[in-house]
Amino acid sequence: MKKDIIIIGAGGVGRVVAYKCAEQKETFGRILLASRTKSKCDEIKEAIGDDRITTASIDAMDTPAVVQLIKEFGADLVIHVALPYQDLAIMDACLEAGVHYLDTANYEPEDEAKFEYKWQWAYHDKYKESGIMGLLGCGFDPGVTSIFTAYAAKHYFDEIQYLDIVDCNAGDHGHPFATNFNPEINIREVTQKGKYWENGQWVETEPHQFMKELTYPGIGPKNSYLIYHEELESLVKNFPTIKRARFWMTFSDEYLTHLRVIQNIGMADIEPINYEGKQIVPIQFLKAVLPDPKTLGTNYKGWTSIGCRIRGVKDGQERTLYIYNNTNHEVAYEETGTQGVSYTTGVPAMIGAKMMMTGQWMKSGVFNVEEFDPDPFMEELNKNGLPWEVEQDIDLEL
Repeated sequence: MKKDIIIIGAGGVGRVVAYKCAEQKETFGRILLASRTKSKCDEIKEAIGDDRITTASIDAMDTPAVVQLIKEFGADLVIHVALPYQDLAIMDACLEAGVHYLDTANYEPEDEAKFEYKWQWAYHDKYKESGIMGLLGCGFDPGVTSIFTAYAAKHYFDEIQYLDIVDCNAGDHGHPFATNFNPEINIREVTQKGKYWENGQWVETEPHQFMKELTYPGIGPKNSYLIYHEELESLVKNFPTIKRARFWMTFSDEYLTHLRVIQNIGMADIEPINYEGKQIVPIQFLKAVLPDPKTLGTNYKGWTSIGCRIRGVKDGQERTLYIYNNTNHEVAYEETGTQGVSYTTGVPAMIGAKMMMTGQWMKSGVFNVEEFDPDPFMEELNKNGLPWEVEQDIDLEL
């Protein structure tokens, strides 16, 4: 039986999710695309050209309004791809309406740069009692990187001991400075203090304190910086044999220079300031003047490469594994009208929704993606534009 879904968010990721869900005609029936600005939804609907798609205007922070929208439409699942600080409001709406929930990024308070799962994990018992499921972090990182880890644990290791998630965007969008997704979230993410897991505790570092030159398949060597990323929190919880878990992301020197200037002049601040009698949040003002991420795809060239470099034990012997995906920005744009970063986030969200709606991943409560069988998800990645590769027993450079 086909399932009816609501997609909240009409940015680049929302566009990809709508495109890919519309392709899954055997799984999804009606699709409602909702955002604060209905015209953005209408533009996506027109581009896809599928009469199963309808659109609506919604304030995602208005839980009663979201509940009403869910009930009036009759949704089976809400796919949330708007802003992370809207997670709890939408989770509350799904709980009240009795429908399943999926997102791509963990909750963070609007006035704090804190990336933690604790607020969403606290919903587990309430969702379980209501007989509904919440699937957290079903993008690429978090999302596919966690599923890569689960796949490696199932098929290649008896015990995973060292995990390094590596994220390289070697694309060029032609702008002096731009962010690949919502600037407010992106800048908060990459300017926070670094943090990694080692020997049962978190070790904090200064932003971009540690750098390694890592070689990415088909791309070559790139400076990669240790930052904190949310999937580390759930992975060390769900794979307790991990002795060390880190996350590395590539940044150009020019990008880091822009970030330092933005921070030094206070434009990354999230506390409101008074400007000519009005309260403004500097980072939100910055968001308004930077290029809209969904417009970057037009001239974006090059590749992304994201994966997991894992060291552990199999049959008493030390083994290494590198599992990764490379995505081309131009190919992503040709298919969906978005750049590769939006594409790599949106496709997994669709696959996660398909896993839930076909019953392959379905149980009551709130879960991270690595808590389910990775095999059917991995098969869907290959079918839906995100093919992956595995290299065994190699030098991981880490």
